[in-house]
Amino acid sequence: MSRELLFRLTRKDFVVEAFRGSGAGGQNRNVTNSACRITHPPSGGVGSAQDERSYKRNESLAFRRLIESKKFKAWHSMECSRRMGLLKNIDESVEAEMKRIKIEVRDEHGRWIEEKPASSGGEGR
Repeated sequence: MSRELLFRLTRKDFVVEAFRGSGAGGQNRNVTNSACRITHPPSGGVGSAQDERSYKRNESLAFRRLIESKKFKAWHSMECSRRMGLLKNIDESVEAEMKRIKIEVRDEHGRWIEEKPASSGGEGR
């Protein structure tokens, strides 16, 4: 089975922010923007790191945390499905199943009865 590239994400697809880390580290930590936060706006996924002294290492770690986040994984899965055309099949399946749903309500005596769907014949217009 051959593999095909569905889409590509570049640095432009992410918001990368540098900030000062918190915690112990002395004077250098207080004046150096070595911590990194990366956000992927379409998914809402965020990765953040301030573990290392180097900004580049924190950036790499933040990106790794972002792609491992639940929000990004869910977005990636949906985007791949959408681009492969699988979501159309899912929408059709949901529509077909919605037509088979039986709705029951309680009547004035407390018994369950099937609710009849409202007719869409255009009366009352």
